[in-house]
Amino acid sequence: MIAIYLLFILMLAIFLGFELIQKVPATLHTPLMSGANAISGITILAAIVLAGNDSGTAATVLGVIAVFCATVNVVGGYLVTDRMLAMFKKK
Repeated sequence: MIAIYLLFILMLAIFLGFELIQKVPATLHTPLMSGANAISGITILAAIVLAGNDSGTAATVLGVIAVFCATVNVVGGYLVTDRMLAMFKKK
């Protein structure tokens, strides 16, 4: 029964995300995504907790992978934001 609820929530999240992204104009997409990537630093904290938790080898490996992926996401978000802001600086 719980799996049905989780599947329903996943389907709603996919539908909502698709609808929201589809409605965003192209000029706002990059700034919104770079901000969202930077905010995903919260994901790094959760992944560090998972990696450091003594729940077993599989949880530790998944935690380390999650830390790596979230770090790449955050760094990419900051780089895109920095590049975008550099376009508006006076020369």
